[in-house]
Parts: sequence; structure tokens; C-alpha cells
Amino acid sequence: MEKNILIDIQNISKTFGKVIANKDISLKFHSGEIHSILGENGAGKSTLMNMLSGIYTPDSGSIFVKGKRVKFSLPKDSISMGIGMIHQHFKLVDVLTAKENIIAGQKGGLFINGKKLSKEIKEISQKYGLEISPDKKVYNMSVAEKQRLEILKVLYRGADILILDEPTAVLTPQETEKLFKIIRKMKESGCCVIIITHKLNEVMEISDKITVLRKGEVIATVNKEDMSPKKLADMMVGRSLDLSIERIETKDKKTILKIDKLSCMSTDATKVLDNISFDIESGEILGVAGVAGSGQKELCEAIAGLYKVSEGEIIYKGQSIVGKNPRDIIKMGISMSFIPEDRLGMGLIASMDIVDNMLLKEYQNQKGFLLSRKSAKSKAYKIIDKLSIATPGVNHPVRKLSGGNIQKVLLGREIETNPSLIITAYPARGLDIGAAYTVYDLLNAQKKKGVGILFIGEDLDVLMELCDRIIVLCEGKITGIVKADTVTKEELGLMMAGENLQRNDNIA
Repeated sequence: MEKNILIDIQNISKTFGKVIANKDISLKFHSGEIHSILGENGAGKSTLMNMLSGIYTPDSGSIFVKGKRVKFSLPKDSISMGIGMIHQHFKLVDVLTAKENIIAGQKGGLFINGKKLSKEIKEISQKYGLEISPDKKVYNMSVAEKQRLEILKVLYRGADILILDEPTAVLTPQETEKLFKIIRKMKESGCCVIIITHKLNEVMEISDKITVLRKGEVIATVNKEDMSPKKLADMMVGRSLDLSIERIETKDKKTILKIDKLSCMSTDATKVLDNISFDIESGEILGVAGVAGSGQKELCEAIAGLYKVSEGEIIYKGQSIVGKNPRDIIKMGISMSFIPEDRLGMGLIASMDIVDNMLLKEYQNQKGFLLSRKSAKSKAYKIIDKLSIATPGVNHPVRKLSGGNIQKVLLGREIETNPSLIITAYPARGLDIGAAYTVYDLLNAQKKKGVGILFIGEDLDVLMELCDRIIVLCEGKITGIVKADTVTKEELGLMMAGENLQRNDNIA
């Protein structure tokens, strides 16, 4: 017997100007089901879910919820039909307690009986395994607690259809496992849980059904039992992909960069990096793992001369670069490339074309008053061809390229300078699978040449496959330096949560 259909989407479409985000999509979601929505960056996953949660309205087609045709104008319309969306960036008020966040915005919220509310919260918490203290302030909560509060908030409001957008992006493996237990309990109680994600291994672990979107259209809805990560990846991109990452072995390694007892302060005088020490060798990819906000961004920027160092040393091939800005570092003859996570904020100038963005890296070396674009233009053509960048031409504004192509322009430009050291933060974030593996191949090619690479990553599977060693950061401190081929995901998770496992494999 088929489970109850909670949501029936029939032929809905949504466009933004000339961009078709969703085209003629039909889907059914059932009670007691975990349904993953999978697709490349820009496939239309978030747009589809935003129509279900009342943020967008379809241009055409129909949505039926529990047999009733609905037209959502606002998120509250969706909530009233039992649909709750937990966004990747939480919608909580930091200075309020858990129970104050739960009742915020509800009718009669000021006059709700506190004891009765605490009792109701406790009952829901116990039913689903959501560990929450009703009187705890949000600013005192961990990321995992905040996520549980978001789930509790929509369950308290009567939701039996939950949409989770990239729910494991900021969780440790242990926290992810706890979340999956909660999701399974929701399924057992008859809820429908819809997950938007790009992590194939997690999709295979948690899902009952999987819908693959490509270029705004449904490619297929399949049962998990009939799939493998390889099959799903091929469906997402429309061609066969090799999902293996080779860990290349290199010889004759020498220390390129030495970080010694480095500390950095934030604007409110708290330590964002606290007495950290490590080294990077030539022909090595050194990974950095940690939940978001553990000091990764500040570490990259401190090495690149963009963040003030309060204590300690950064030594590049015997030369101290503490207190030097990027221009000083270039004048010292240091060949370092920095690929920041903010591609268009720090990496490239969005309004400029590819040629002018290439020119930004070399204009200081030109003599005379007039700049020659000849060399930059030649390099622009070279990286377009080498990296298969999809662009109408070298004079096309960078902001009009897709995320994957923007990242290829940034990577290509930095690699063209023949650096000895590459600092890269989340280089595959937001990229489709094909583009992500192109990035890993590019980094491996640089490693073969003897380049030292600091790789800030969020996908532990990729870190363990691609890197030689992994540094684990927690609240600005190093909790371990481990060999990637011997560490387990569980050990990384414990160190990310702050446990020092007395592991230090600091010899590559």
C-alpha cells in the first residue's frame, strides 16, 4: 500500500528574467519518507524548495498539499499547511532563549504560559531525540544545538513536512550521525523529510528516494537501493564521471613555509588563532579541517599578508613575512598564490573581463606608464583552453560567468604565476561535481611540480583522499596534525569538536 501523498507538485515552472530555474517539474512526496533532492550548483534545487516554503510563487503549474490545492504568497502560508524549512543559515535571534525563539512571531506569544511551553518543548524533544534546554540563550549554543532548535521550532508549529537545506554543511561527523537519528525518528512518526544536499555518500546513507535535477528539470526519481554514488553523479552531470582522487607521492620534500606559535586577534580582542605551529613542504597538500569559523579564514589571510598577526612567526623559505602586506611579499620575490573563498569579493573584480583580471596579477612587473594587455590576453586564452572555461570570449565580464567558471578563472590566473606555495580556501565550494574534480586535478598537477599547497576544505572524504596530512582546527587551536591515509573520519570529528586525541603525525 502506497504511503499518503503529502505534497503533489504538478508541472510547475519558475523563471527569473531569461533564466529558467525550474521547468515543468512534477514530483510527489510521501509521509514516512526521507527524500533527497540532488543536483549540480544551479540545477534549481533551492528554487523548487523555496516555492514549497512560500518564498517564491510558481509562474505556472500547481502544488497540492495533503490533497488541497495551495498558492503560497508568504512563508506563513506554507507553515500553516505543515511545511517547515530549515535554512542553511539559521533564522534565530541570538539574545533570546530557545523557547523565546520558538514562540517569536506567533499570535499571543507574549501571553503563553512559560511552564506549559517548557513542558510542550520537552515532550517534542523527547519524541524526536532533540536535546535542547528551553532556557538556554542562542549565543551560548553550538552549531548543532542551533540546528536542533530550528527543527524543534517548526515541529512546535505543527510541521509534518520538513525541508532541510544542506543540513550537514557545518556539522562534525558525530553531529551528522545524531542529526540522521533525529531525521529517522521523524520518518518513523510519519513526517516527510526533504533534504537538499550535494554529498553523495550522505544521500546514500539517509535517503529512501532521490530526485536528481539537471538544468531546472527532473532527470529521474529513484529508490536508493537501485543507486550508487557513481550512478547519481553521472545522472547529475549527464555524462560518465571518474570520482576517484589520486594521492600523488612526491620525493625530495623541503620545508617551504613554517608557522611558529602564531596568534591573531579579532576586532573584539578575542583570539581567532591561538598559538598554532605547523609546516608545509614542497610537493605536499596539507589539508585543514574544522567546523566553520574555527580560524580557517584568518589563517589564510594571515599567511597572505591580509590579517594582522599579534604573536608568532610566518617564515617562507627562511624569510619572515610577518607584518608584510601582499605588495611587500611580492617585492621580496616570494611566489605565493592565494585563492580565497570569496571569489568575487577578494579574488577577482566582477565588473572586469578575464584579460583585466589576469592583468591584476602582473601589472606591477611592467615598466613605463602604459600597461600592455598582450601578455594578459595570451594567458587568458591559455587558461580558457586549458581549463575548458565556458565564456563568450576573453572580454566577457567575469560576473556573468557561472560559479564554476569564475573559480576556474581564479585558479588558472594564480597557477599561471608558477607559485611555490598555494593557499586555497574551499576551492570547490558551490561547484558541480565535474568542476570540483577538475579543481582537485589542477591541485595535484601543481603538487607534482613540487608546489606546497594549504587546502582548507569542508568535505572530510575529499580531505582524506586528496591530502597528505590534515591539520584540525577548533576555536583557533590545533587539536591534531594527522596523516590523511591513516586517520578515520570519526577521529577527525572528535578533534573538530575540541578533543585532543594526542595524535601528532607532523612528519610527512
